[in-house]
Amino acid sequence: MTINPPVVVGVDGSDTSNAATVWAARTAAGHGAPLRLVSAQAPPVVPGGMLVTSQTFFDDLDAESRRILTAAKTLAEESAPGVDVEMALHKSPPIPLLLDLSEQARMIVLGTRGRGAIRSALLGSVTSAVVTHARCPVVVVPSAELPAVDEPVVVGVDGSANSVPAIEAAFVEASQRRVPLVAVHAWSDIDFDTLPVAVESLPWSAVAESEEASLAEGLAGMQERFPDVAVTRVVVQDNAVDQLAARSAEAQLVVVGSHGRGGFRGMLLGSTSRALLHRTERPLMVVRERR
Repeated sequence: MTINPPVVVGVDGSDTSNAATVWAARTAAGHGAPLRLVSAQAPPVVPGGMLVTSQTFFDDLDAESRRILTAAKTLAEESAPGVDVEMALHKSPPIPLLLDLSEQARMIVLGTRGRGAIRSALLGSVTSAVVTHARCPVVVVPSAELPAVDEPVVVGVDGSANSVPAIEAAFVEASQRRVPLVAVHAWSDIDFDTLPVAVESLPWSAVAESEEASLAEGLAGMQERFPDVAVTRVVVQDNAVDQLAARSAEAQLVVVGSHGRGGFRGMLLGSTSRALLHRTERPLMVVRERR
């Protein structure tokens, strides 16, 4: 990892890509980090599997890619005056390019969908693959409209070791933005309608005390490291996805781990982070432990 790693944003000229550029520029400026704008120009393939070989086509594609990069650079500099902006046009497929860049990036920032695409169940192959496999935090910007900069950061805390990097990242971002942090611990993934016993007969008070302690343990040491961050602790008997999705409506950033309770190192993407990619309209940061 470099001393001051860049914030890397993939650009394609779409509305959400432009929003991701603005978000990334402001974040890079806040961290005093460089901003790297990247465009991937994969060799185009026509039906039948044949590569396009017309030099005119490649010249036009190259010119359009450079126009998009230049427009993104202008947008970034207008959004965050003084930010150090680099542009790079890579003639390679976007997924391996971004995964390679994630090795030395502070974070990768992407819009949810590219030009002309719809928000399908998979969001888009590039976004899904990068969120799943990147070696650094990935921020997905799902809307062309960015939230207000004075809204809080929300972090999901599940009590597992997998959430520790997400908690630290959330404190860093809240401190950099000078906003409060809302730490949410939703401790029940149970479908109560399927339980063989009456819900009222279960020892909820004892469980609640244990879960309050779990949240406190998850935050231990962070409030001492970041005394400038005001923290609101939320412990609820509810599904984590529902709680985080609801609270994201009043957040400028939601931070989660790449996988949580019951997760393991080889798992692609946890159910909470995967579900939130489809349910929140606010920037979502998925954080995994660097290896």
